[in-house]
Parts: sequence; C-alpha cells; structure tokens
Amino acid sequence: MSNIFEGWESFVSYYSASHVQAFLRKCYQKQGFDQPEQKSFENCYPFIYYIEHGQIYYEQSEAAPLLIKPILSFYGLVHLIKAAILTVDPNYPETTSVLAHGVSARKRKKQQYSFFNDEVKLQKSGLFPFMAEKMFHMKHLEGEKTIMEDLLKQVPEMEGLFRKMEGGSHFVQIPKQEKHFIIPPSIIKHYHMSDTRFIEFLSTKSFSPLIKAEEPNISGFHYSHEHIPDYKPIRFDLVRKTYHFPISKNTLSSFPELLIHYLLLYNLSMIARYETEWWSELIKMMPNNDYPFIKTFLHITSTKGPYLVQQYLQSWT
Repeated sequence: MSNIFEGWESFVSYYSASHVQAFLRKCYQKQGFDQPEQKSFENCYPFIYYIEHGQIYYEQSEAAPLLIKPILSFYGLVHLIKAAILTVDPNYPETTSVLAHGVSARKRKKQQYSFFNDEVKLQKSGLFPFMAEKMFHMKHLEGEKTIMEDLLKQVPEMEGLFRKMEGGSHFVQIPKQEKHFIIPPSIIKHYHMSDTRFIEFLSTKSFSPLIKAEEPNISGFHYSHEHIPDYKPIRFDLVRKTYHFPISKNTLSSFPELLIHYLLLYNLSMIARYETEWWSELIKMMPNNDYPFIKTFLHITSTKGPYLVQQYLQSWT
C-alpha cells in the first residue's frame, strides 16, 4: 500500500457519485453483502457528505484558535470515520445507540488536574466500540481505561517532543523492504522474551505473520506488510516517512492508530467544551508540560487523522 498522502487531494476522487458507487459496490461484493448494487447506490451520497463534512470541519479547525480547535478536529475525524464505516456496514446507522461517542471522561478535580493522568473509559455501545469491531475486528473493549500520557506515547510523531522534554524513547526505527519490515533482534531485549515467545506474542497483536530471518546477512525477524491496512504494533511517522516499533509491551500497541487519535481528540474536545476555566488557563498561562504536548498533538492529528482514514479506504482498492 502506498503511503503517499497529498492532503485533501487524496480524497478528491470521493467527490464523484459514480466513482463512490463503484467503490462501495466493490467493498460490498468482497464481503459478500446482499444487494451490493442497491446498497452502494443508497450509500454513495451519504459517503460523499461524510467526507465533505469531515473536510470542512478540519479546514475550519486549521483556521480556528486553539481554544476551539479540538472540537472541530474531533468532529472532522468522526465524519471521516462514518464514511469508512459505510465500507464495512451498508446499513449504518441501524440504531441510535451507535451514534453516541462510545467513550466517557471522568469527572475532573479542580485542583492539581493533570492532562497526562486524565483518563477515558471505553463504553459498551457507541461509535468507538462500533468502529473498533466493524473496521478492525476488535471486541470486548467495554470497561477498559487508558490515560492520556499512554495514548500520546502511541503517536510516533510525538516521539521527538517526549525525548526533548522527558528523556527516553518509546520506539525503535525499523527498515521496510518491498514485502516486509526487518525487526532487529535488539528489540527483543526490551521485551525480555525468547525468539519463540516474541513471535507468539506478536502474532496475538497483529494481522500479519512474523518469521525469523534466515538470510545469512540479516538478523532479526521479517514482518510481512502485504495486503493489510494497519501494521500494528508498528507505527508510521507521517512527517519523517519512517516506521517505528514500540520498545515496551502496552495494551495500546494493539490498537490501530486511528483509535488512538479518536480517544485523544474526544477527551480534548470534552475539555474544550466543559472545562472552560482550566482550558483557558492552560492556553493563557502555559503552567506545565501539558500545553506543548497538546498543541503538538493537535498539529499532528490535523494531517494524521485524515491520512489514517485515507489509508483505510485505500486498503479496499
């Protein structure tokens, strides 16, 4: 799959009803849905409108002050995700339960609140669990909790800021060849596993097979990247055009990065809407490390979010 991303120009083909209908029909036929011709006809304009609304929200977010940027970015991503869901569910939305956010934020203490330690909880129903199951075949996420720091550490473009402000690394850059990545044996030392155990561990986290390299001049592992929309736990750095493997075990490593961006933007949008005093003071006073991390993430996700959706759509072609 090509990682070339030309911004919103990458979506321009989806502003053609005939093209979108043919695209959706192909998606439905691949998955064996009934009446692919009729369903693709019914869904072509909703798909286009989701893309259009998503683009408008993102473009307004780019021009907006930081004060409201998270809200606009979040709803931009939500609309793009709804378009992506139409490729795997021709009847979306069948019930109102899938329209909720699918995530909840905890009540915040007014004193000594830390964004890094803030928490979100995954719900049983709503958009988040729905897209996790429909798009990425992930189930039974209800009740899981995660904090913002751990989510930010899953975004490879944040690595430089983490290294500068906190020290240490969370990823190791790995090379990509024509059909596979090369995972160096040094990574296994971080996981404290044998070769066999590492292969077993990674097989539970990914769609892709892992095999030990047998070439005389190559050590480590081959990790196939053919015909898959997401390389988890490998992350792609859109800025540097490089690939990175996490150096420690984390449940979030098995989450596609699109889900990571959704959770971060959800919480930031809730803060911008309902924690007016804290949010305003953060932007005006910049009292701690929260501001640079939030500002940097919002800059990254304005491009990375649409890119991740575009890559998912492209995986069907």
